[in-house]
Amino acid sequence: MKKESLMITPEQCRAARALLDWTQGDLAERSLLSAVSIRAFEKGGDMRESNRRLLRMTLESAGIVFIDENGGGAGVRLAKPKVD
Repeated sequence: MKKESLMITPEQCRAARALLDWTQGDLAERSLLSAVSIRAFEKGGDMRESNRRLLRMTLESAGIVFIDENGGGAGVRLAKPKVD
């Protein structure tokens, strides 16, 4: 897997939160990062790679699927619910 495909962009972070109906505070609580760090990142600020991975893992565990750049731009969607 390419290194870029493991990263999360500020746009993906905002979109993922919107799909989950989470505030920045909700994401901060679940990821154990500060809301200030998340706010700064979503506005285009720098964030350590390890914290970006943590954000991505937190959102993925909540049902977000990250869509890699494929000519149409990177994005996010909700995972299809599992049917028993």
